[in-house]
Amino acid sequence: MSEMTIDTPAVAERLDAVRARIAATGRAPDDIVVVAVTKGFGADAVEAAAAIGLDDVGENYAQELDAKWKAVPGDGRRWHFLGRVQRNKVRTIAGAVHLWQGVDRVAAGEEIARRAPGARVLVQVNIDGDGAPAGRNGCAPDGVPELVERLDGLGLDVRGLMAVGPPGEPELARPGFRTVSALADRLGLAVRSMGMTDDFGVAVEEGSTMVRVGRGLFGARPVAPSMRR
Repeated sequence: MSEMTIDTPAVAERLDAVRARIAATGRAPDDIVVVAVTKGFGADAVEAAAAIGLDDVGENYAQELDAKWKAVPGDGRRWHFLGRVQRNKVRTIAGAVHLWQGVDRVAAGEEIARRAPGARVLVQVNIDGDGAPAGRNGCAPDGVPELVERLDGLGLDVRGLMAVGPPGEPELARPGFRTVSALADRLGLAVRSMGMTDDFGVAVEEGSTMVRVGRGLFGARPVAPSMRR
């Protein structure tokens, strides 16, 4: 993980900038949950987020979430697991996760239901269409209603939908975000986790209720030791 030291006042300034971008869309910043994505950073990023009132923290990898959860305990913290749910990792973090955001298949839901009955989940929707990069996760939009029904049947608390915008200009994500919002409306789901550092403005305009921000709060992620030259 990171060897960098997180500058908490700088994170606070960036959070103000995030909220200003939300306000510029015409939405109230207080209506949008900002999830601080600490992937690749050390536990001090979690501490910095807590210091400025961000209790929703997101991780993409089970190993990192497990390490930071244990290193920075906190009763008010809400951990979001953002990555694809690997069944063999669910047991490790089941006791920590407040919201599983990357559920895209029944098998993942079955394991979560076994390890954490009644857990809160979001269904990840693939909005890239036929041009999706290899390995991009998510359920196809036309499969979402059935998946939601199956997860409900497992006793899971399906709160809403999640989507990752395609790479490139933020406007490229607009049609997909609009599709996700329409699906959530149709299914009566309140939460729409859409938008990251580069495209959350478009996502909020299209109905997002939750944005996932890493670089926009903590700056550029450090290069992993194995990637350094």
